[in-house]
Amino acid sequence: MSGLVYITGASSGIGQALALQYYRAGWRLALVARRGSELQAWAQAQNLEPDRCAVYAADVCDIAAITGAGQACIAAQGLPDVVIANAGISVGIDSAVLGDIEVMRRVFATNNIGLAATFQPFITPMQQRRSGALVGIASVAGIRGLPGHAAYCSSKAAVISYCESLRGECRPHEVKVVTIAPGYIDTPLTRENRYSMPFLMQAEDFAAHAFQAINDGASFRVIPWQMGVVARLLRLLPNAWFDRLLAGRPRKHRQGE
Repeated sequence: MSGLVYITGASSGIGQALALQYYRAGWRLALVARRGSELQAWAQAQNLEPDRCAVYAADVCDIAAITGAGQACIAAQGLPDVVIANAGISVGIDSAVLGDIEVMRRVFATNNIGLAATFQPFITPMQQRRSGALVGIASVAGIRGLPGHAAYCSSKAAVISYCESLRGECRPHEVKVVTIAPGYIDTPLTRENRYSMPFLMQAEDFAAHAFQAINDGASFRVIPWQMGVVARLLRLLPNAWFDRLLAGRPRKHRQGE
């Protein structure tokens, strides 16, 4: 039987590209999105065979719904070989604006609590089976904080730390935890950005590299690699230089802008 991959946030962008990458490699798919009917229509438009693709409607912010989707997947399709927690949102905030604190709460509910809840149904069964991979989609934005990106950067920094902690917990049970940190990928999420995006990568190219990194069992991988070099250099910059470098950089759109 071919491998089974479970992907959240599969209704657009990186999630769809990963789904097609795995499908073309012969894998079975378990795809999750808030709007299940739209995801089902997309799967049909792509001519994905029904016996190789199942769709589950769940919002990762709803812990009962997303853990329930994982349990339904296990019951209907079996325990996945790879679980990719890809669902995420990106929106700018201004912490001086009271309403933006609620926006930040929503970002963390999606990008962090939703990621942990996505993994939860699979951890113990994978550990008992002594195989599998849990994949967290982080971002190079999690390596240093950018003005106007406080919610997104801090949430993705938390993804990196969370996956690192989980990796240590799962290692004795031979379950891999892989952290993928995309740079700028051409998706609906990034097309609204109002600043330059160096090394912009097509979603299908990203998916091919991510597929290889997951197969390799990489603990952490920045894609594309050029952004990894940039991220490491930024991490080494003294704070005064870093602040000067980003002075005047356009801020990310806030909600409603």
